[in-house]
This record gives sequence, structure tokens and C-alpha cells, in this order.
Amino acid sequence: MNKVFSDASRLQHMLDFEAALARAEAHCGVIPAAAGQAISSKCEANLIDTGALAAATAASLNPAIPLVKQLTALVAKDDPEAAQFVHWGATSQDANDTGLVLQIRKALGLLDADLTVLCAGLAKLAQQYRSTPMAGRTLMQHALPTTFGVKVAGWLDGMNRHRERLAQARTRVLVLQFGGAVGTLAALHDKGLQVAEVLAGELQLGLPLIPWHTQRDRVAEVATTLGLCCGSFGKIARDISLHMQTEIEEVLEPAGEGRGGSSTMPHKRNPVSAAVVLSAATRVPGLVSTMLSAMVQEDERGLGNWQAEWETLPEIFRLTAGALHQMATIVPHLEVDTARMKRNLEATQGLIFSEGVAVAMASHIGKSSARKLVEAASLEARKSGKHLREVLAQHRTVTDHLAAAELDRLFEPENYLGIAEELVDRVIDATKY
Repeated sequence: MNKVFSDASRLQHMLDFEAALARAEAHCGVIPAAAGQAISSKCEANLIDTGALAAATAASLNPAIPLVKQLTALVAKDDPEAAQFVHWGATSQDANDTGLVLQIRKALGLLDADLTVLCAGLAKLAQQYRSTPMAGRTLMQHALPTTFGVKVAGWLDGMNRHRERLAQARTRVLVLQFGGAVGTLAALHDKGLQVAEVLAGELQLGLPLIPWHTQRDRVAEVATTLGLCCGSFGKIARDISLHMQTEIEEVLEPAGEGRGGSSTMPHKRNPVSAAVVLSAATRVPGLVSTMLSAMVQEDERGLGNWQAEWETLPEIFRLTAGALHQMATIVPHLEVDTARMKRNLEATQGLIFSEGVAVAMASHIGKSSARKLVEAASLEARKSGKHLREVLAQHRTVTDHLAAAELDRLFEPENYLGIAEELVDRVIDATKY
């Protein structure tokens, strides 16, 4: 991702626009065919004096202006006649924005590759542990039994939606920017749309209905979609880090030489990948906010707000790519301690099964009475340190309606998992590879 958004990459993609523009205009008879070839042959980043370009960019507000000047000089050395047709009918923002769109296309390809790996890893994990009971936790406390497969399927379902969002965003975002000074392509007279169509074909980009110089919803959509992705990566990282706590220790990041250690405590095994992901998930929302703020631009060319996008969007891509790669790398190798999950289910001395008991009793004494009974029994169990099963077995109302074997069954997690396995299967079946 660093390579995609490097200065060299940005420069070459802007030159790719200039080369394609020259070929398109030559094809449409706007400039001589020889000029199109002469210009296209000089659109190589290694021919550009980047030091001079950097210095001139500060004075000209954006790099396209001095770039076009250098390109014109390069063409003029071999073909002075062709040089006058460099950047014909275009504006600097056309080169900047279309270059950015070409970068975004490559960047989305990288993200899609890692998302595919992550989804495959999550699907395998969800399938493997679809029936493995564990404590479900709400508000940081034990709630009811669930399965680790359900937890992982929830992560996977979110990733599937993000893949859909990114695929949909592609159709709206990967489009040409070509409008000339104020979006009317006036310099091309009646051939503006024809050139735009050929140019879009040259670059394999969609052709928008109208130039979008100050309509920034496209780049903002990419930013916000990546922000959503990072939020979900952070959710997974938060869950993993919580389950790596010493007191829980149900799920661990993969071990490795020098991985997760401490400078002073030899026993430590820290959730290092989770930390990286959570760092990105913390930073990206603020950057997305900048992109949304930058949408409010003046008339036909933004002043300051357009320029604010230039470093912000690449940083969002970098952080998202880093977080995603961490997730895609560790998920297939997570260490799952099913025995610890089973032990943790008993950490509350049967209180995690209270709802199941209340539901069973409700059919005999009514919902309200059953809730009061189990609530009182739970309080007694807490105070006495006894198992909830033991307290209930001493309650006449319970034993009048529930046989010992039936009461035992209510304290087996496998019997109160609802449709957990079916839910896991539904998500896995909906996952595309």
C-alpha cells in the first residue's frame, strides 16, 4: 500500500492520464496522430526531474501544473510541434483526480485480496467451532451460553458486508475525471464527450455523467467505507484481546519468536496484532471526518479542502491495509482453548443457566413467578457460594415440577444454545471466495 501511494506512483499515474489523453485526442482527430504518439512516449516518471517538480509544486499549489510544464519541455526536445498539444483541453485537477482514481483501483485490489484470505480463515474457524460452547458476555459479564462459532460467524458476516460495500463502491468511484477548466470541456468544442469516452476506455475507467471536480462524494465514500472496515477489524481485535486476558485465556494470538513479549517480564504474551489493529481503528475515524469535512468545496474548484484530501485518503488506505493484513495473518492461526471455555462456563457456579431454568419453570408457574423464583435462588447462590443447581434442588416449587434429570439437563450448555449452529451455517453458506 505504501508503494501504491508513493510519490513515484502518484507521478506515474498522472502521467498515465496524460498519455491516455494524448492517444484519445489523436484518435478523435483533436490533435495530430504524430503528436499523440510523441506525447505518450514521454510519459514516464523516470524522465521527470522530481526535485524540480517538488520545489515547483509548493509554489503552484498542486503537482500537475509543473508536471505538465516538464512534460511539455520533454516533448519539445524531439517534436516542438507536438509539444503544444500536451494536456490539451484538460485541467490540472483532471490529472490529479484521475491519477488518484487509478491508485485507488490498485489499492482496492490489495484490500480485496486480504479480505478474501480473512473471510476464508473466519469461515474455517466458524465451521470448526460451530458447536463449541462458551460464555456469552454482555456488558463485560457472563450472560448466557453461546458458541465460539457464533462469535466468529458474527465477525465473518461483517466482513462479507464490507466486501459487498467495496464492490459497490468500485462502480461509483472508479470513474474518469475529465472536464477541463470548469467542467465543460469547452476547449474541445463539440468533441468533448467523444474524447472523454475514448479516454475512459484507454484507462479502463467508467465514464461519469458529468465531471465531478467539487462533488467529492466518491472519494468520501471510499474513505467512509474503509472507516467501517477498520471499525469491524477493531471489533475483532477487541474481542481477541479480551479473551487473551489471564483470567479468561480462551483465545490467543499465534505464538512466535519475539512475538508479544515484554522487555522485563519473561512470561508475557501480549496481543500485539490486536494492538496494531486497535491503533488503526482509533486513528481512522478522525481521518474519515477530515474527508467528510473536505466535501464542502467552493464552486468549480476547491480551495484548501480539496488539497486536504491528498494526504488524508492515502493514510486511511495505509492504516486499513495494515489492520486488515494483521487480521488476515493471525485469524487462521488463532489458538482456541476449548477446555478453558468449558471451565469458564462454570465460573459463576451455574448462574449463566438462570434464564434457561426460568424459561422451563415459566411453563409451570408462569413467567413472572418463575423469574422471581430464579432471581431469589441466584441471589442465595451468590451469598452462600453454592452452585445454583444445588440451591434450586432444595426448593420445593422447583422439585414439584422438574425431575432431577431435567434439572441436570438445564445446566448443560449444549442444551441452551438455541439456533447457534444454524446461524453459523447461514453465514458460512453466504460467504463467497
